Amino acid sequence: MELQVLLRPIFFFFLLTSLQQSSSARILTISKPDRHDYAASARWLVSQNSWGVLSTLSVDHEGAPFGNVVSFSDGLPEKGNGIPYFYLTTLDPTARNALKDQRASLAISESPVGTCTRDPMNPTCSKLTLTGNLLILEEGSEEAEVARKALFTKHPEMIDWPEDHDFCFFKLEIIDIFLINWYGGAKPITVDEYLHAKS
Repeated sequence: MELQVLLRPIFFFFLLTSLQQSSSARILTISKPDRHDYAASARWLVSQNSWGVLSTLSVDHEGAPFGNVVSFSDGLPEKGNGIPYFYLTTLDPTARNALKDQRASLAISESPVGTCTRDPMNPTCSKLTLTGNLLILEEGSEEAEVARKALFTKHPEMIDWPEDHDFCFFKLEIIDIFLINWYGGAKPITVDEYLHAKS
């Protein structure tokens, strides 16, 4: 009996460890690019991630930065265009903030992808911040349909989200790109290079 009591914490430790590993494991659809190809590295991070921290300027707190964990997609698997799309409700501050002030940024890390075993702040664990304008897409437009397919394919749970919660499709119109994927500081990437990068 005493042995069972002693072994119980060890059992739970291994259980939690295995659950953490299984929940963070991802099946990559595109292999990681050469780290010297900065634009491709940035596009890879966006295509392989499913969530990030989207920051807007708070209407409730006098323009203070407000970061929110959100799901996103840049397109169908292996056919992403690099533009992050979101399915946001105006019941949430992020969408309300964007409708008042479009300035926003999306921060993502290589860590959730499962290809980096170092601390997320280690320079060899890639991180990316896309800054720009968070724009609502016109309902029924061609781009709204692109966003719908991209998001509902990557996040099928979204299909059943409540219709009365005023969910709308948004996109981040990218103005600036901040990438660190190795030592030596931020890597230079133009928006044009990013959008036309080839995996």
